[in-house]
Amino acid sequence: MSSRLPPLESLVPPHIRCIEPYIPSKPDDVLGKMFGCPRIYRLNNNENALGPSPKALAALQAADPGQASVYPSGDAYHLRHKLAGRFGHPPDAFIVGNGANELIAFVIKAFCQEGDNIITADRTFAVYEWVAGFSGYEARLAPLRDYGFDDEAMLAAVDGRTKIIFVCNPNNPTGTYWDERRLRRFLDRVDGRQIVVLDEAYAEFVEAGDFPDGMSLINEYPNLVVFRTFSKMFALAALRIGYLAGNEKVVEVIRRTCVVYSVNSLAQVAAIASLEDADEHIARTRRMVNEARAFLRRELSRLGLFHFGDQANYMVVRLPISDTLAYRKLMRQGVMVRTMTGFRFPNHIRVTLGPIPVMEKFIAALEAALAE
Repeated sequence: MSSRLPPLESLVPPHIRCIEPYIPSKPDDVLGKMFGCPRIYRLNNNENALGPSPKALAALQAADPGQASVYPSGDAYHLRHKLAGRFGHPPDAFIVGNGANELIAFVIKAFCQEGDNIITADRTFAVYEWVAGFSGYEARLAPLRDYGFDDEAMLAAVDGRTKIIFVCNPNNPTGTYWDERRLRRFLDRVDGRQIVVLDEAYAEFVEAGDFPDGMSLINEYPNLVVFRTFSKMFALAALRIGYLAGNEKVVEVIRRTCVVYSVNSLAQVAAIASLEDADEHIARTRRMVNEARAFLRRELSRLGLFHFGDQANYMVVRLPISDTLAYRKLMRQGVMVRTMTGFRFPNHIRVTLGPIPVMEKFIAALEAALAE
């Protein structure tokens, strides 16, 4: 038996050598010991503080543990039919995945080959860029304009090797969005030459009347692929489940790259139940988020801190100190936020909007951190 390390220099492709691994945060019990706080308020991942809907909770509690020995539905058959009924598209127009990250990988694998590129923004959900990069494809990043996606810059970056354009609507982390008129104008100018992915992970939080419903545009734009997730509004983040929808012929191509059985049975059951009381759950969550946003706007203005984020369930705050230093100071008081240097917003933090008592805890901790 050889104990020699394999020749990594020759085994690892150049496009992998230059990538730094993503280091997720440690579990709460470990962080609690590290920072000396008995309880941690998680305001870092845009989770819904209300938790899953009542019907989703009931479905999870009713699940038979004995079924853990049985493989899940490989293509989420019942969930796809439920989605078809809700959105008015055929079941085969949907693919269910192990969270949006897996769906991003499916789409990129389906359409890109050596020498191709994808286009997105420079300060948005980073996984589009990461998956393209470690798959060996170029990610072209158009700078944001006024904190929103710049359609002209994205169109200018398109060339004959561009296969996919990713638009996060509303954008994570800035909370800006394209209205329906702007989205239609963009899709008209793309004119079906590339796949346009519209990531609507936070769509259910948006109440603006001119916010587009990507699902309703699929029949008009066969190159449009829409992402949705059960992690945010429906609070099933731990179960990892999301879905995409598009023209059936386009989705059939994407399905060729899918790994079956990646979505577990509990996730499928909870997602189906979530759709049964979705309207009530969405209304409750929006009330909580709106109250939190109004409170934080008032308090952050009182503290003289620039902030933005008019949609979704998060806000971004610019600080007079480094975001990593602020993170450590806030963690010592049991408040976890997301540092934004990794999003190319140095000295900014992103805060999940939650119940008012938690928002009060955050503001008190922030004031104390800035006063040190």
